[in-house]
This record gives sequence, C-alpha cells and structure tokens, in this order.
Amino acid sequence: MAEERYQRPSWDDYFMDISLQVAKRSTCGRLRVGAIIVKDRRILTTGYNGAPAGLPHCDEVGHLMVDGHCVRTLHAEQNAIIQAALHGVSVEDGTLYVTHQPCLTCAKMIINAGIRRVVYAGHYPDENAVAFLTQAGVALELYPAQPDRAASAGRADPA
Repeated sequence: MAEERYQRPSWDDYFMDISLQVAKRSTCGRLRVGAIIVKDRRILTTGYNGAPAGLPHCDEVGHLMVDGHCVRTLHAEQNAIIQAALHGVSVEDGTLYVTHQPCLTCAKMIINAGIRRVVYAGHYPDENAVAFLTQAGVALELYPAQPDRAASAGRADPA
C-alpha cells in the first residue's frame, strides 16, 4: 500500500494563511484586517489595522466614528507599506496579500509604492479602488483564485 503524498500549500495559500494570522493582531474589532507584502517569495513586511504607534487603540478607548467609518486606525495595507518605508525596504514589484479588498486610499498607496499584484480574500465595496488598481495595471485577484481570473492575469508563477 502506497503512502499518501503530503500536499504542500501553494504560495498563495501559504501567504494568505499568514495574512489571516496577522489580522488577529488587529486592535479595531469592527473589521480585523491583516496584510503582508511579499517579493521573490519572501515576506518583506506585515501590517494590521490599528491606531498609530503610541496612541490608544479602539479595543482600549472605543471607536472614533466619522461618516460610518472608524478613523482611529490605519488600515493594514497602510501599516505594511509604512513599515517598509520606516525600515528602508523596497516593495516595488511585490505582491500584497490582504484579508479584504483595499479601499481607495489604500489602492492609491499600493499604486505609488509600486506593488504589482494584490491578492485579497474578502470583498470591500469600493468600485473606485478596483478601477484605480486596474487602470494602473495592478493585478487584483480574489482568493481563492478563480481559474478564469488566473489565466487572464497571465501570471506564470505568483509571489
């Protein structure tokens, strides 16, 4: 009887699983989001949504709501990009794995940071973000990858 071969996770599965773990560090319970930036199959930075360093977090003092959004926190994507800038790490041509589709502000930061691919697991209702990323040539892929979407992206080897 042949031994069953262990099935290693794909790179997308591996990195998305890590972004889901990163989300557990979030300090805003309205939506726990995690992000990692990867280049050449190496994790460059991570980020989760939370208040700026040294300021109180939502889970300590509550949400600061403006127009239905909590403005106390930075988004996970923003924190991942900021960590790269703080430590002098280029994210150009990298892939961002994030638990939710980026908003418009994050999309603009992703574009200007030179990130070329975004893989996200959960929808976020921001059509402008999708339009900006698409117009800038950033591949935006729903996880798990849909066969027709992966083929149309023309990528040979993700991450």
